[in-house]
This record gives sequence, structure tokens and C-alpha cells, in this order.
Amino acid sequence: MDQKKIDRINELARKSKAEGLTEAEKAEQTELRNEYRASVTGNLRAQLQNTYVVGPDGKKRKLGAKGGAR
Repeated sequence: MDQKKIDRINELARKSKAEGLTEAEKAEQTELRNEYRASVTGNLRAQLQNTYVVGPDGKKRKLGAKGGAR
């Protein structure tokens, strides 16, 4: 997600607290927040799939979606 969209999310949040949002702005805010959540979740999943856990026996196990430590 680019910085311009993040700035817009923050702008809408400030406006919501100050004066309220129109229905169109509420819909835009929801869409942008969902896109942001998806971006964060995707980045976290990618990072976790490249993470290894070293067990007490010294063996490395990949911490991915399939198998591995939880």
C-alpha cells in the first residue's frame, strides 16, 4: 500500500472524529482499511514463511503455513 492511501486513511480518521463522515467517505474508509489490513497480513505471512525456529536439539524448522512450529 502506498503512502498516499495511508495518508488518506489518517485524513478520514481525523475528519470522522472532528465532524463526521458522509456515507461515501465511510465506504471509502472501509475499503482503504480493508486494503491496509490485507497488505499487513500479506507482509506478515511472507515474513513468517522465511522464518526459522531453532529447537533445543539445534535443528532448524521452517515457520511457515504448512507444518513447522506454531
